[in-house]
Amino acid sequence: MRLNISLLLLLLLLGCDTKKEDTTIVKQPNIVLIMADDQGWGDLSIHGNNNLNTPNIDALAQNGVSFQNFYVQPVCSPTRAEMLCGRQFQRLGVYATSAGGERLNLNETTLAEVFKMAGYQTAAYGKWHNGMQPPYHPNTRGFDDFYGFASGHWGNYFDPLIEHNGNLVKGKRFLVDDLTNRAMEFITKNKKKPFLLYLPYNTPHSPMQVPDKYWNKFMDKELTKKHRDTAIEDPNFTRAALAMVENIDDNVGRIINKLKELNLEENTIIVYLSDNGPNGWRWNGGMRGKKGSIDEGGVRSPLFISWKNTIPASKKITQIASAIDILPTLAGLAGIETKTQKPLDGLNMEPLIFEENPSWESRLIYNHWNDKTSVRSQEFRLDDENRLYHIPSDLGQTKDVSKNYPEVYTSLLNAKESWLLEVPKRSAYNRPFTVGHPDIKTTQLPARDGITHGGIKRSNQYPNCSFFTNWRSLEDSISWDAEVLSDGDYEVILYYSCPEKNVGSTLLLEFDSNKLSKKITEAHDPPLLGMENDRIPRIESYIKDFKPVSMGIMTLKKGKGQLTLRASEVTGEEVIDFRLLLFNKLN
Repeated sequence: MRLNISLLLLLLLLGCDTKKEDTTIVKQPNIVLIMADDQGWGDLSIHGNNNLNTPNIDALAQNGVSFQNFYVQPVCSPTRAEMLCGRQFQRLGVYATSAGGERLNLNETTLAEVFKMAGYQTAAYGKWHNGMQPPYHPNTRGFDDFYGFASGHWGNYFDPLIEHNGNLVKGKRFLVDDLTNRAMEFITKNKKKPFLLYLPYNTPHSPMQVPDKYWNKFMDKELTKKHRDTAIEDPNFTRAALAMVENIDDNVGRIINKLKELNLEENTIIVYLSDNGPNGWRWNGGMRGKKGSIDEGGVRSPLFISWKNTIPASKKITQIASAIDILPTLAGLAGIETKTQKPLDGLNMEPLIFEENPSWESRLIYNHWNDKTSVRSQEFRLDDENRLYHIPSDLGQTKDVSKNYPEVYTSLLNAKESWLLEVPKRSAYNRPFTVGHPDIKTTQLPARDGITHGGIKRSNQYPNCSFFTNWRSLEDSISWDAEVLSDGDYEVILYYSCPEKNVGSTLLLEFDSNKLSKKITEAHDPPLLGMENDRIPRIESYIKDFKPVSMGIMTLKKGKGQLTLRASEVTGEEVIDFRLLLFNKLN
């Protein structure tokens, strides 16, 4: 096993002439962890896609190690959970991508908590997607600073309404550029301290928005690399996605240049990966499947790890690895003990990184979503229908070879069946939405997490970033299964829209015996937004500029119950369109 570089330097210093005062400080390596959202393995020029150019991301592989067979889960929140905790997502309480199913169990230890305990400054800038309400919020999972959004996707990437440590703020220009600006400020501020910077970018996830500089390059571009079934590929969607990836690449370059400028490059580990397969049918090396699929194309991700003059350059690692390996590997590289509440499923990949002929036991990687499961060994994948494929010779999973390899087939089938019996089922989790964390002032309860009753409709079938509309009668209501974590007085802020003709309805907010009433006296009827920046028509909800209004002060006692918002008086055709409740603790 490699001797940790920080420890080695410390030993050398201790061995120097003790008669001379030595003021040299040995600094643990910084970590910059970058995750793209919905970028496929094939969306990089280093992987052979000549439709685009990604020199900065490619440089991470050229200057470090690249994992040729690295796997994540088919969708966003499960992968993020596995990476943050080093454990399979089914153990973590994650079973969906919205409405509370994206949250990490509170008895899990995150990567940020591990590094924070070791003295690191920690920050996360971007798409969190593992819980909004504290203690599920990033500020209560080990991150000192958070800037971005906690939802699964966002409705606008230009000057968006996002949050900074729980407070709603207005982003500046294009979101990925803005997140990078924040990251560079954090790096500069902490240049003399060890830091962990998590950059979960929000692109190329839809809506397909990107600055003109990038779109103009791609909007008329001929695509030379195409999906193997060209009939199902949407060329304009592909162009938009690749334009967004080139924007990511430029921002990765900005991060690298900032590290160089501050002389931090040799003491910073940079990691780059994606959270699942591509979000559209486009070239992906001929693999079968895309985002949401448990086949090779839905779960294979790039993984590049660079640490100048410490990690070997241009080394390709063929052993299979997974998102669960990120935490133990980074902790190992930094010389940090992994003190976690639960045992890790992931492995420290240092032997693969540093050794020429590492001793590495064979392993299995499990992919699961929507009640479908596949198993990957070093050479084979057993899919959900129990067909066996030899991946090195059949990347597209076209030929079932189960009869050719009966022992392999039986072994993987038994492993899958045993694994399904072992991992918890979705029904094991029933967690209310939390309000009033003792150490946090603000809690958000968005429409995304609410349940409608009566005729109220969601603005879109995808809950993230949606709002409620068609609220017409006294029988209609919105509820949240809630748990108040601390006694206190809370100012409740309602975010709404309402045309002039509907002004005058009265709202009633109830939790157990506590009630709060508010009459809507001001019109606010903004247009829908988002389509003006979309390069491709979206499938998600459009957004609006909702108006905040104080409903008053509500006294809440610690405990569980149902929080309900309804109308006690309806004066127009509709009550309001509803986006969000904010609870600000006053004492």
